[in-house]
Amino acid sequence: MSPHEENAGSDLAAAELTVETTRGVCRHLVDLGYAVITEFTLANGRRSDVIGLADDGSFAIVEVKVSVADLRGDTKWPEYEDFCDRLYFAVPPAFPHDLVPESTGLIIADGWGAEALREAPETGLHASRRKALTLRFARAAAQRQQRLVDPKV
Repeated sequence: MSPHEENAGSDLAAAELTVETTRGVCRHLVDLGYAVITEFTLANGRRSDVIGLADDGSFAIVEVKVSVADLRGDTKWPEYEDFCDRLYFAVPPAFPHDLVPESTGLIIADGWGAEALREAPETGLHASRRKALTLRFARAAAQRQQRLVDPKV
């Protein structure tokens, strides 16, 4: 196998692991009563892997990391803190848990579900930012639903 083929196989495996981990996170949040959206663009232009809106109007953002290099290379995650009440990292079961920043929550996830090993500290959102984020969330969900019904919209 050529080095290019090995990298392609490794990239595919990482992509599949990301999909499985994300699916488990979404199932976990839904079980907790959240409505979830994946790949959600925040007002600052950053894109969260998963955002959940709870019945009480609170938001949780979950960043999915499946490799140590991905976690170490991510310097933008602190920018998500201004757009949620709780910030988590989700990793697959074999990931070294001690590498995840202590200032965030820790979720272990696979393709079937997830478990929070460490709850994220609640930071709270300013009322005006919460309103804007709620509207952005609602519009994104509605637009995605409409594209399922009519892809040409």
